[in-house]
Amino acid sequence: MSEHVTSRKVYFAIFAALLALTFLTVKVAEIDLGRFNTIVALTIACTKALLVVLFFMHIRYSTRLTKLVVVGGFLWLALLIALTSVDVFTRAWIQ
Repeated sequence: MSEHVTSRKVYFAIFAALLALTFLTVKVAEIDLGRFNTIVALTIACTKALLVVLFFMHIRYSTRLTKLVVVGGFLWLALLIALTSVDVFTRAWIQ
């Protein structure tokens, strides 16, 4: 089984992108975007998480089964967040 070798240039580019996105997160936090603050912050956070998963965890060059397991994990997380949100948002209906 041969492994894919990623160059240092790619790692430094991803590191620079992560630093830029972190800087962007700090700058966006200082701006009042109203209801969009959370959406922008979560979009930046998801982008950073995607970069880490794809490149530093080597999922980009993995087998289809590994990619399927990662996608299944994220779907499971989304399901748990959705069910928790439904519980939290419907508590006022009981009163």
